[in-house]
Amino acid sequence: MVEVAEIFREHGPEYLAKYGSRMPRVHLRVMRDIEQCRTPVLGGQFSMGVTGLFGRSAATLDGTLTAGLRGLAAERMGSISDSITSVGDLYPMMTLKWNSGVHNFMTYATGDIPVGAYDPSRIVNIGIGHGAIDGGGGYTYLNPATGHTFSGVAGFTYNFKNPDTGVQSGVDFHFDWSAAQFLSKQTFVGLVGYAYQQVTDDTGQHPILGGFRSRVLGVGPQIGYIFPVGDMQGYLNLKAYGEFDQANRPAGWNAWLTFAISPAAPTAATPTRHLVTK
Repeated sequence: MVEVAEIFREHGPEYLAKYGSRMPRVHLRVMRDIEQCRTPVLGGQFSMGVTGLFGRSAATLDGTLTAGLRGLAAERMGSISDSITSVGDLYPMMTLKWNSGVHNFMTYATGDIPVGAYDPSRIVNIGIGHGAIDGGGGYTYLNPATGHTFSGVAGFTYNFKNPDTGVQSGVDFHFDWSAAQFLSKQTFVGLVGYAYQQVTDDTGQHPILGGFRSRVLGVGPQIGYIFPVGDMQGYLNLKAYGEFDQANRPAGWNAWLTFAISPAAPTAATPTRHLVTK
């Protein structure tokens, strides 16, 4: 059976020579990725890597204590703030992806290597203080003709015991989604969101806390831009989430800025075989 990658490798240079200058960069990148997929795994494209992060986290807790005794009342107010700027944990990732026209499917396995900044006495941390294993799958719809794209990824996380606190968080379910519209070959805007629900109880905590299952939902805007960086391709994405419907965890606004540089697909090549025609 002839594979798409084989067709791209054989006829791609001629096609790019004729149409490459009019193709969006995202299409060129997809074409390049397909060409480089030379060893299918279960009929899909396998990849693996490790992600690290650097960031800042800040939080403020405000509280009011009211006490009454024999008709007398006393009230005390207080506030505690904390912030940290440091490196986070490492996240190894393995993915297996399949493509069928505008439909894309994937399954993944990842985890958390707890090497980031963590102190159990702090209000906020960059690292989580314990290892974890995560697995799930996702779907992406990408229509180059209309510029519509939608992605959804769902999975479960198993958390190991925190050696500093002796607490082991329960298994959690999470779902992340993104919807966007390309306004041009380089710019897109849209919405992002996520849902988090703990499905089993924590263990090792004080009995007064019970199972302490947590939950939170988030939604917000995003904007992205794809641009050339020399002979490479740059990617910039800004997204923000407003959290709500939380239980046993804080909620607020958080923003993520992503910047990545990757090899860009060539925009022209010298023909060596006959041109592909419709």
